[in-house]
Amino acid sequence: MNAEASSRGKILVVDDDRLVLATVTHGLSAAGYEVIDADNGDDAILLAREHRPALALLDIRMEGKSGFDVAETLRDAYSIPFMFLSAFADEATRQQVQALGALDYLIKPLDVGQIVPAVEAAFVRVRGGAVAPPTAPAALPPTAPALVPAALSDPVPLAVGVLMHRYSLSRDAAWQRLQRLAADQKVSLPAQAERLLAAVEELARSAL
Repeated sequence: MNAEASSRGKILVVDDDRLVLATVTHGLSAAGYEVIDADNGDDAILLAREHRPALALLDIRMEGKSGFDVAETLRDAYSIPFMFLSAFADEATRQQVQALGALDYLIKPLDVGQIVPAVEAAFVRVRGGAVAPPTAPAALPPTAPALVPAALSDPVPLAVGVLMHRYSLSRDAAWQRLQRLAADQKVSLPAQAERLLAAVEELARSAL
């Protein structure tokens, strides 16, 4: 969990795929957000109650409580706006997303550079008062364009973040591990980082 203060806003990210969770968490942190993360619905609700994030980004299909279950609690108990990130785009899922009153619905696979602008647009809508915390069905608004921070184009910090989350390493230990992997493969550090991120994306797709 990243609990560093940020002026851009606090967001709860929930996904039961820990590699996807690590990638999204690090990317949003690099974009300047304070990120709280959970890999299951029960922890997500506890963290939401404790930290009261301004926005939640929820995977839909998880073991135990689904993203829909979490969204209902966030809406009804804490008035926390939410958006969904899911691989499922069938009509039944879309109808449920709309019925819950989500701010947005992002379809996987997406990279962090695509997720950040959608999150930025959601924060603008919430802070601007254009969309109140959802309490009734609402049409999904379009995603506004936004600039992607330059930090997200560097694969090395993203790869370090993935290693930190995946293996419960400190930042220094994750950095050293990435350096060892690059040395073992006789490639540059950015090239090894790209390989690691590509492997993460492939694992995420295979788990869908």
